[in-house]
Amino acid sequence: MGQALPLRHDYDAGTLRALARRAKDPAQLRRLLTLAAIYRSQAARIGSVTLQIVRDWAVRFNAEGPSGLIDRKRPASRHG
Repeated sequence: MGQALPLRHDYDAGTLRALARRAKDPAQLRRLLTLAAIYRSQAARIGSVTLQIVRDWAVRFNAEGPSGLIDRKRPASRHG
């Protein structure tokens, strides 16, 4: 496999998804969404986490801003 091909820096995943929503051509829509997923994959790799965790972080960040990314204490589990 060849070297990774970096994507442009003037677009991000959200911008590509917004462009896909307005796309009239089905092939362009599919390609924009695929490239948006690459940005997410890179984020997951950088953070050494799964895409689901990256999504969870994004949800917390959107809801609470930077403070939403601070680790929270997990509730103590009760065993019988």
